[in-house]
Amino acid sequence: MTEPILSLRNIAKSFGGTRALSGGQLDLHSGQVTALIGENGAGKSTLVKVLTGIYQPDDGVMRLDGSPVRINSPADAQKLGISVIHQESVVFDDVSVAENIFVTARPRRHGLIDWGEMRRRAASILAQLEASIDPATLMRDLSVAQKHLVQIARALSHDSRIVIMDEPTAALSHHEAQDLLRIVRRLREDGRAVLFISHKFEEIFAVADRYIVYRDGMTVGAGMISESSVDRLITLMVGRSVEQVFPPRAAQIGSEVLRLERLSRSAEFADVSLSVCQGEILGIYGLVGAGRSEVMQAVFGLTIPDAGRILLDGNEVRIGAADEAIRLKIAYVPEDRQRQGAILPLTIQDNIALANLQSLSRYGFTSALRTRLTAQEWIKRLQIRTAGAAQPLEELSGGNQQKVVLAKWLQTAPKVLILDEPTKGIDVGSKAAVYEVMRELVQRGLAVILVSSELPEVLGMADRIAVMRRGRLCACFDRADATPEALVRAATDA
Repeated sequence: MTEPILSLRNIAKSFGGTRALSGGQLDLHSGQVTALIGENGAGKSTLVKVLTGIYQPDDGVMRLDGSPVRINSPADAQKLGISVIHQESVVFDDVSVAENIFVTARPRRHGLIDWGEMRRRAASILAQLEASIDPATLMRDLSVAQKHLVQIARALSHDSRIVIMDEPTAALSHHEAQDLLRIVRRLREDGRAVLFISHKFEEIFAVADRYIVYRDGMTVGAGMISESSVDRLITLMVGRSVEQVFPPRAAQIGSEVLRLERLSRSAEFADVSLSVCQGEILGIYGLVGAGRSEVMQAVFGLTIPDAGRILLDGNEVRIGAADEAIRLKIAYVPEDRQRQGAILPLTIQDNIALANLQSLSRYGFTSALRTRLTAQEWIKRLQIRTAGAAQPLEELSGGNQQKVVLAKWLQTAPKVLILDEPTKGIDVGSKAAVYEVMRELVQRGLAVILVSSELPEVLGMADRIAVMRRGRLCACFDRADATPEALVRAATDA
């Protein structure tokens, strides 16, 4: 058994009266992948910020190569060989790939930036990753997966001994995720210590050697992946056995609420016809880029279709903007919560109030009491982990931010609720809470459209499943006829 390259013992961190970490432990070994597992709010993000010098621990000891070490800033972490690849790509879109890779340490010659050397070194690192990316390309022209590769290349440019990967596949297609997991294995083969944070158990069991589980800011389990199981890890995560993630079907499907007839938008989707009824969950499945989100954005008025009709309760409607959709009782929870779904510096209660200020106002002024009470109700209902309704949204974990975005739209009492990848980046315990709310909504007669690339999710929740491929609706399945094989075959034209 080799000694860990980095070890943390009894790490504690509090924010006001909220204890984020209490007695946190961690061992990272060279040439091994350690999976950090836990629900949203379990302390994972706080631990990463301690490791990278963003936060200073209140107590505990950190050792690097057996010697005590203090990481006072991200620059300190970089000098010590610690790099992090975030879930949301942290890059500069308006400069080149090479400049992003060497953003903190550009090669110089005679005091000036050596652009030729920088591009050559960038090309060499990208070649190691088998990434066919031109170092001169602007970052804004890359896909999300390629931006992740650039972040990994940046870590290699620093010769990082420890690479932290925080939900790196959350926004990637299945194929892109498999490519990234291949690179994780290569980092391990190169002798680097990798801390891999993911809610996807298939990925954890595919690449990890070790695991450590956090719950409520504390370490509750650790060991070798080969000696564990998904059920064991889930039990450690949530403190109880999760036998049934998807709640039983109980709603009665009623009359049609929303219908799309041959809806089209140039270069995005064409001839899309579908409908959803009261008390029904319509699943829309497809690979990344299939056009699913684009159709829903047109329904919500974020874009204008070129052709086709939208009918609500049998009447044709023209939705030219989001406020018109809201007035018609259509709500849309977007996939990108940070850019489209929320205003991170605002408080939880202010974010929840954003879509329904009128009902929370009196004589033209927003009622602070109504806003706070409404937020507290949704915090309890969706099990949002927070210090209180007045906490800034940016201080919450990604999954809890997603729940706040969901609450914002649910409190508008919509007829049609569009959920675009609603559980992306959410742990299994939190997913169960969101699914329970979805079931409760359809039991009350709401029509729900669930856009998802997760097969278990659409199979477990949807009453009907429409499959999109290359901007077109290519298949539709009743719940009883839907199988993983049939959906994948339709989505890939296999």
